[in-house]
Amino acid sequence: MTWQHLLPLIFLGLMGFALLVYVVLDGFDLGVGLLLRLTREDAERDTMIASIGPFWDANETWLVLGVGLLLVAFPHAQGEVLGRLYLPVAVMLIGLILRGVAFDFRVKAQDSHKPLWNNAFFVGSLVASLAQGWMLGRYITAFNESAAALGFAWLIALALPAAYLLLGAGWLLWKTEGALQMRAAGWARASLPPVIAGVLAISLSTPIVSPAIFERWFSLPEFIGLLPVPLATAAAFIALWQLLKKPERVTGHLCWLPFMLTMMLIVLAFLGLAYSIYPWIIIDRIDVWHAAASTEALVVLLIGAGITIPAILAYTVFVYRVFRGKTRGLSYG
Repeated sequence: MTWQHLLPLIFLGLMGFALLVYVVLDGFDLGVGLLLRLTREDAERDTMIASIGPFWDANETWLVLGVGLLLVAFPHAQGEVLGRLYLPVAVMLIGLILRGVAFDFRVKAQDSHKPLWNNAFFVGSLVASLAQGWMLGRYITAFNESAAALGFAWLIALALPAAYLLLGAGWLLWKTEGALQMRAAGWARASLPPVIAGVLAISLSTPIVSPAIFERWFSLPEFIGLLPVPLATAAAFIALWQLLKKPERVTGHLCWLPFMLTMMLIVLAFLGLAYSIYPWIIIDRIDVWHAAASTEALVVLLIGAGITIPAILAYTVFVYRVFRGKTRGLSYG
């Protein structure tokens, strides 16, 4: 494989990695935002906010990185992708902005106004989650305008927030203690069936709305080689189900395991999606090599990415290491 052929694949991998990290990291704090409405205890809401406080803003850096790589490395596709997704991208940004404003204003608000900002944080999390699911559904169907394709996009738009709920509940199981941790166990148990149903529905409907993906998954010998992905997914779901059946299993030394299993599910879903669309930027329309910038431009961009990505990764690891352990009281000192 020549350097000219390899460079676009490197950037495709970097873009995919950035978006995967974003979904995992920002997914749990979006999930916590969605769960904020499920408790009436103000102290518990403060603890929930404190559990994501050091991380949530930095998590969105990975989204900026992923979209930035699309813009600069694949200029022949970014106009088509972002042009088709202009409205949901705007809606997502409104949701993320609302979350940011609510996060900062709730600490300054009087007690009578605090519920307003709690609700705003919830609404921002919901709007951003729904918009991300809709965009993913539209992208998988290559922006097809058929009723089946639009219905599929709505299916993912509803399924992704459920996955974020499970991820957020797993995060709270890991980071909190006492009554809130027990509540988180119940939230995780309640959100698991919708996630299972969503994964099954998406798995069954994806080949129907995308014949190209159907052929990639259900032709031999590829079907046999890909069996470990659905089998590992089923094993992770079964393990989660068994763990969450008895809360005492996940409120002790195994409190980290539901979050890790949910993260594993997201990684497996990502790997399945990556296999389904490779080597296309837009399925059956623009492949990675036709979408990429010139080799000379990609070389310069690779130097910048070689500096930027390790720096962001090191900062992320540093922050999560510094703030490891159980969440303590909310403080804005």
